[in-house]
Amino acid sequence: MPLPAAPLLRRFSIVALLALACCGNASAQWLKGSRGSAAPASITTPHVQAELVAHAPEGVVAGGQFQAGLRITHQPHWHTYWLNPGDSGLATQLAWSLPDGLAAGPVAWPLPQRIPVGPLANYGYENTVLLPVTVQVAPGFAAAPGQTSVRLSLHAQWLVCQQECVPEEGDFSLELPMHSATAADGADFAAAQAAQPRALASGLTATVDGNSLKLDGTGLPPALQGRTLELFPETPEITAPAAPLQQRWSGEHWTAEAALAAQRSESPALLPVVIAATDAAGQRQGWRIEMPVAGPWPTAAKPVPVSAALQSALADNAAAAPVAAQAAPMATWLAALGAALLGGLLLNLMPCVFPVLAVKLLGFARHGAAPRQQRIAGLAYASGVVLSFLVLGALVLGLRAAGEQLGWGFQLQSPVVVAALAALFTVLGLNLAGVFEFGMWAPRGLAGMALRHPAADAFLSGVLAVAIASPCTAPFMGASLGLALGLPTAQALPVFAALGLGMALPYLGAAWVPAVARLLPRPGAWMDMFRRLMAFPMFATVAWLVWVLGQQSGIDGAGALLLLLVAGSACLWALALRGRARAWLGGATALLLIGLLTAVGPRAVSALPPQQAAADAAARWQPWSEDKVRSLLAEGRPVFVDFTASWCVTCQVNERSTLADDGVLQALDGKRVALLRADWTRQDPAITRALRALGRSGVPVYVLHAPGRPPQVLTELLSRDEVKAALAALPAR
Repeated sequence: MPLPAAPLLRRFSIVALLALACCGNASAQWLKGSRGSAAPASITTPHVQAELVAHAPEGVVAGGQFQAGLRITHQPHWHTYWLNPGDSGLATQLAWSLPDGLAAGPVAWPLPQRIPVGPLANYGYENTVLLPVTVQVAPGFAAAPGQTSVRLSLHAQWLVCQQECVPEEGDFSLELPMHSATAADGADFAAAQAAQPRALASGLTATVDGNSLKLDGTGLPPALQGRTLELFPETPEITAPAAPLQQRWSGEHWTAEAALAAQRSESPALLPVVIAATDAAGQRQGWRIEMPVAGPWPTAAKPVPVSAALQSALADNAAAAPVAAQAAPMATWLAALGAALLGGLLLNLMPCVFPVLAVKLLGFARHGAAPRQQRIAGLAYASGVVLSFLVLGALVLGLRAAGEQLGWGFQLQSPVVVAALAALFTVLGLNLAGVFEFGMWAPRGLAGMALRHPAADAFLSGVLAVAIASPCTAPFMGASLGLALGLPTAQALPVFAALGLGMALPYLGAAWVPAVARLLPRPGAWMDMFRRLMAFPMFATVAWLVWVLGQQSGIDGAGALLLLLVAGSACLWALALRGRARAWLGGATALLLIGLLTAVGPRAVSALPPQQAAADAAARWQPWSEDKVRSLLAEGRPVFVDFTASWCVTCQVNERSTLADDGVLQALDGKRVALLRADWTRQDPAITRALRALGRSGVPVYVLHAPGRPPQVLTELLSRDEVKAALAALPAR
């Protein structure tokens, strides 16, 4: 007796979960918090979390003082810089905007560490550092009537580096109660104070001797005596940070020699330095000393300014960097939840979802006469859908925080995932067609497990439905998902959950409302025919996936996948035979499949170089780039951009109907509109950034640019009349 159709989904749970979790590799710089009056107290980038904190145990008292500062928590192996950054880098800069009567002092820099970077060395901070300042309150400071707090505002710029460097900045604000204590971060401020170098008046002097600086003196603290010391000049480009400090002790007398920087910035007569050492307890301690410098300095080389590239990166970052996660107003967030719920409902109509949901329909029909089983299956299916959307959302948000440039539907940008899904749907189609049965290979107890646990089958069918459905959400969810991917996690995940709930809602209704359940057909012989009929939507999905892979890996990649699918199908057929034929024919086809996997498998999942893919574009459409858009607009030409992907069904429908319509093409030509196509079939960080700048996270997206006008974003379900109306609004040429 063949197993019911629904349990086959359970047999492929691992494949479905892997398909759900896979994503292509990407790298990008995701910088700074947005500017505005409602700046947050904390900003998270892929490399750091930066937070404005304060310590005012007595409140804000006239004539008193309190502490404020920027706390930076670095991702592992990333660092920011001290007052003197060393061989490269930039010191973190704090610009305060405080109410009248409040004045922020300089940064009380904690003791830095020497960070080797290849042949160079930097001075800076890893892990977590707090950069505190003392805020003085004027004696005559008085609050306005009814005022109970003061707002501290800070604009900070920092350079965060690992092997590469990323300029980042952010605007922060913090409401500080005036008449109550603010002391939650007191321990951090106490630790920062303990980490500050202590002032020391000693007999230490410095003498310039050729290209080295010789240090000599006594009177250093007992904690330093006899230990290997570290030297951190506060003035940049005086000594060479990467050069070892030659030093020795003779009783309490310490001498050292430091190499001068090849491109020295100054020739000071008084040099402030920080000297540090690790004590017997393993704690680093530092002292700040101002040393008089004797002897003539050698002629200094012309100082080298901060690189133009770095300054340009800072400027570009300030103007156009993606916005860090910021909380949305309640009304905006509720609108996004409503749009997500509606989008999930409409998602059930998408063709890429239908094959999996058709199998689910068989499960509903099987339990048509058992209301309890129906309800359990409906809840399990809804749980699988909602949980899967939450997992996908958490994965995208997590990768966003780690620096990945991703958008929704990202899993189908990976040829490996596309090939795996094509294989999965081929196997499901063969099973539905009756070529083989899963139960013939499984132990008898395992074969009956699905019948004993139908909820597991329903749950996994929801997981598989989401794995395939997520790329189809963009037509209904473009704006909402674009907003969700820029929200904090606490606001973003409910949007994903609402999308899943909307998708599962019709099936929950069918499971829990008897009137709906009675509309479902009763089990009977028709189910076997319907099951075999459902094999063809599965195979149609395979054909679509092979076509998608052809866009990613070329015609050779698609051919290799087809060959593997045929060999795999033959292997399944042979293993379904009886007797001795099953042993020798099944073994032969299995060996053939293994050989083909080794020989042509890598070709099936190897992406084409971007330039080769671009060469395949239609002659009317040119490959998109930001520079090309700017260049065409500078010439006075309007530009129409089609953000698309081969795996996006809606994109292909729009391109073969609206964008291929003769009337639309004539209207485009009449306005001399340049046509650019941004192909997102493979991961492309530049396209991802452009989509994010438009407030979108998936495709399709259609944008009409015109000189002197803001970009006009058209609807995802593009119509001929909409395009013609947008073109008609352009000035005549």
